[in-house]
Amino acid sequence: MNIKCIIVEDEPLARTLLEQYIQKVPYIELAESFSNPLEALDFLHQNSIDLLISDIQMPELTGISLLKILPVKPLIILTTAYPEYALEGYELDVMDYLLKPVTFERFLQAIEKAQSRLMTIKLAGNQEHILARSFIFVKDRTKQVKIKLEDIIYVEGLKDYIIIYTKDRRIVPLQTLKSFENQLPSSQFIRIHNSYIVSFDAIEAIDKEKVQIIPITYQTGAPAKTFLPISDTYRKAFKEFIERKTN
Repeated sequence: MNIKCIIVEDEPLARTLLEQYIQKVPYIELAESFSNPLEALDFLHQNSIDLLISDIQMPELTGISLLKILPVKPLIILTTAYPEYALEGYELDVMDYLLKPVTFERFLQAIEKAQSRLMTIKLAGNQEHILARSFIFVKDRTKQVKIKLEDIIYVEGLKDYIIIYTKDRRIVPLQTLKSFENQLPSSQFIRIHNSYIVSFDAIEAIDKEKVQIIPITYQTGAPAKTFLPISDTYRKAFKEFIERKTN
């Protein structure tokens, strides 16, 4: 995912160096670069960013003071030539602290940390959004079909399409199993095989190599399965999923 950031640095050479580092990283977008923290503050009141890279010691307003003023804080990386400021920065939930002169290797390490943190935040937000819903829509031929999550028993992936087995019907959308997995709440559904996702509520028994699910009695174009295999790739994650649900 792309990271939108700004630089706040009153030293021209240090600011130029950070700008050059950012140009080398393809997933960072530099929205603005400021020498004056007050101008940066005005920008932040009107714009949202993912990451703020700021020097600590600046004449008009210190980087620490800037952080304290911000009502909504992005991820923050502080830079300074004085390591004694690090402790106060971390108390303000600063993500990383770079000691000048900043090397590209150390800069990239901090950016990788920022990307990882942002992805975690995004995934958590997606899951909250998913959990707030009790249904999803999928495209079945020419129409959008509404499916209650509680009705899904299991999903089978077959190349570029999937088969969704519910309590009363079978739906065949043209999409990958991975993309459909991303639509489901991870607290309710678990991938157990390259070809199968199963609902926890549909599991009747668990064997070492397979799970037994509730029977599907309605007529389908192909017989529905009663036992689904657990592959080695997903065995550990499945075991942890079951432990979370039962403890």
